This record gives sequence, structure tokens and C-alpha cells, in this order.
Amino acid sequence: MSAVIIVLIILVVLVFIALIKTIQVIPQASAAIVERFGRYTRTLNAGLNIVVPFIDTIRNRIDLREQVVPFPPQPVITQDNLVVNIDTVIYYQVTDARAATYEVASYIQAIEQLTVTTLRNIIGGMDLERTLTSREEINAALRGVLDEATGKWGIRVNRVELKAIEPPTSIQDSMEKQMRAERDKRAAILTAEGTRQSAILTAEGEKQSQILRAEGEAKAAALRAEGEAQAVRTVFEAIHAGDPDQKLLSYQYLQMLPKIAEGDANKLWIVPSEIGDALKGLSGAFGNLGPGGAPGFNTKDSGSERREEPTVD
Repeated sequence: MSAVIIVLIILVVLVFIALIKTIQVIPQASAAIVERFGRYTRTLNAGLNIVVPFIDTIRNRIDLREQVVPFPPQPVITQDNLVVNIDTVIYYQVTDARAATYEVASYIQAIEQLTVTTLRNIIGGMDLERTLTSREEINAALRGVLDEATGKWGIRVNRVELKAIEPPTSIQDSMEKQMRAERDKRAAILTAEGTRQSAILTAEGEKQSQILRAEGEAKAAALRAEGEAQAVRTVFEAIHAGDPDQKLLSYQYLQMLPKIAEGDANKLWIVPSEIGDALKGLSGAFGNLGPGGAPGFNTKDSGSERREEPTVD
């Protein structure tokens, strides 16, 4: 009885193992290679798949998503005999699981070696300056060669990027010095240009200020002259309206003489010839005052005429 139970347990275990081997679940974006007695039979796609247990075996499971593989720095010699280290990054995707399994032993290693050799061929025809400034050109050339070579392996290279290009230390120092000199040169040029522009703006401001000042002074002089002319015109009209006689004008003339002689700088001043007529008019004005005239004058009557003679001390 115990032997029967043991046999039943063994049979249940074998059936369970057979079911496990029969049902194969493949995840999304994956594929599996099935071999029967060591020979390729079919490719299992994503989902539930049935295989013959103990006859069909799963050779390889391949991820069909896009993969990113960074490669270590590779020393490459440029056309001007300088050694540069270049880091590359490859973006690839498996499009044929059967070809990726049977056409090449290790497609990752094959892609890496193909990248190194192709990169050396491309960089070998460029000098250092062109290498540093032609990343897009290098990427396009490298991608074209890799995509053509990996097509039969069931691999599609989507993108190739140069992560870093490191020239020798001495070249880096020289480039840094050159860049520093260029920056100093640009800074000096910008400073000189700023000083020049500032001087131009200052000169323009001074010019505009002088023009405005001259215009203001001209307008002020014009207004001043117009005011003086108006004042003279007003005085003239007032005098004309008052109808002054010779006596009043003579008196005003004598009042202005002390103002003409004022100041220490007036060493010499000229008496106009009209002073005699003014004095005569003034003496006539004082003579008309009668017997109580101003002191310093003698009055003599002869008939109906009166003559005044100034006394001389």
C-alpha cells in the first residue's frame, strides 16, 4: 500500500513538472528561441505559449526593447598624430531574435569592436580641431557603418553618441591658454568699445547742451532787447505825450552828469558840446524865478528884458 502511494506521488510530481514545461509565458517586448533536439524550431512571442515538454527547450530569451550600451574610452590617433580618448554610447534594438542568436556569438561584443575600428578609421582622417567640432558628422558616419554591418545580425542601431572627447593634457593646457587669451582680447575690445561709446554719448550730450544753452541765451537776448526797446518806446511816448520844454530837458541833463562821472576808473570823461545849450536853458529857467532867485546869480533889468549873469568866485 505504501509503495502505491509513493508511485502516485511521483506521478503527480512528474505531471506537475510536465505542465510547467508545457506552458511558457513570454513577457511583453520579449522573445524566446525554441529548439527541438538541438535544432531551431520556432520563436515564441509575448503571451501564453505551449511547447512539448522534455522535447522542446528554450534556448535564449531576448529583450526586444531599445538598449543603451556605453563603451569605455578608446584611444584614437588623429590625422595630426595626436592621441585622443573617445567615449561612445550606442542605442540599439533587436529586431530578429533568431538572427541575434545564431548569426553572431555575442552581438554586444561585436558591436563594441566594430565601433572601435570604425571610430579609428573616421578620426584618422580628421585633425584635432575638426574632431572636436564635428561630433554630428562623426555620429552620422559611425551610425551608418554600424547599421549596415549589424543588419544581418538582427540588430538595428538607432543612435550613436560621442559622450566625451579628451585630448592630451598638454593640448588641453594650450587650448585653455588660447581660450583665456581670446576671452581677455574680447573683454578688452568690449571695454574699448564701451569707452568709445560713452565718449561719443558724452560729446553728443555736451553738443546738445551747448546748442540748447546757445538757443536759450539767444532767446533771452532777443527778449531782453525787445524789453529794452519796449521800455525806450514807452519812455519816448511818455516824454512825447508830456511835451517837455527846453528847461526840463536841460535840468535832467545836468542831473545825469554826476552819474556819468561816478567810479574810480573814470579818469577822463568828455563833456558834450550840447552842455552849453543846457546851461543856457537852465540859467534861463532859474532866471525866471524873480528877485528871490537861486544864490550865485545876478539879475539885471533893462526895460522889459531880464538878463542873468552868473557870478564868478
